[in-house]
Amino acid sequence: MEGSSYIKPVKLGVIGYGVIGRVHCGVAMASSLADVVAVADLLEDNREAARNQGVPRVYDSGDSLIDEDPEVEAVLLALPTCYRTDLALHAFACGKHVLTEKPVAMNAGEVRQMIAARGDLVGACCSARNRFLESAQTATDFAASGALGELRLVRCRAVEAAGPQPEKPGSAWRLTKSLNGGGILVNWGSYDLDYLLGITGWSLRPQLVLAQTWPVPPQFASHIAPGSDGETHVAALIRCEGGTVITLERGEFMPAPTDEAWQIIGTKGSLSLMMNPGKDKRIVHYDTSTEEGVIPKVLWEGDEDGAVIHARPLQDFAEAIVEQHPPKTGLEQSLIIQQITDAIYASADRGEAVEIA
Repeated sequence: MEGSSYIKPVKLGVIGYGVIGRVHCGVAMASSLADVVAVADLLEDNREAARNQGVPRVYDSGDSLIDEDPEVEAVLLALPTCYRTDLALHAFACGKHVLTEKPVAMNAGEVRQMIAARGDLVGACCSARNRFLESAQTATDFAASGALGELRLVRCRAVEAAGPQPEKPGSAWRLTKSLNGGGILVNWGSYDLDYLLGITGWSLRPQLVLAQTWPVPPQFASHIAPGSDGETHVAALIRCEGGTVITLERGEFMPAPTDEAWQIIGTKGSLSLMMNPGKDKRIVHYDTSTEEGVIPKVLWEGDEDGAVIHARPLQDFAEAIVEQHPPKTGLEQSLIIQQITDAIYASADRGEAVEIA
């Protein structure tokens, strides 16, 4: 109808119908921007759950969905990391856009393959979740203003104390290198890096990494799935072009108290950030003057709903397709995160600093 603002929703196929796949399906079904027309999963129980949720067509493999469903315009890859690259390359070859869960791939070489195969299609990653929050956008705009001066240190320390012994350990895949590419670094460090690199405008150029990873402490071995070989604690120092340094520490099942802090420090001042949604959040600008020293000023405060970080990656992906603009975190940005990740693992394995090309 003439004058209508109706936008045809993107026809979406979701590959992987586990916990996060179902969340994405729920988001799409509640959105006017995307329409779930197909789901693929290896497990019959998951396929049956998709049928019960009202998904029109269900397949037993991602390749079948891509090959046999011409209505699908874009695929969302919500299955273990080790399977994503082959499916992304297949989807791009068949003319379908791709949104992947994080981490984007098993290594930087796989991301480069995706970039080479993408062409004019949209490729995006969900690692941008926390940058869709209002507080993050406020921090991004403030950092872009130059009010912090030249950046010296960008840091994250986010460690979680071990709780009581669980009745059942967590999912095996999330701490299995062959399935997920690693442990806590890819599970949560990918968010930290996207958040901090994005807020600073993707202006930092990592050059050198010195890092260490550690397995779960012996007294907490029963907290994780048997046979897990991914790290539960990582610490890294990343030197960037121009002398800016990124420090990253992530840990779970820690023999230490829970502590969370994200910070950007420049020559003129600093920002104290909280990445995750929650109540009574504050973004604090620590301004400076010769006369008064350091002066704290609340830049943003309020409550943020966790639903935003689940809804917005898919909505942003659909908007990027329909409106033909880059997604919040595209494959080029994902490559930077993956290069840092690869270098952290390489440095920890070798016991020496590793250069990033």
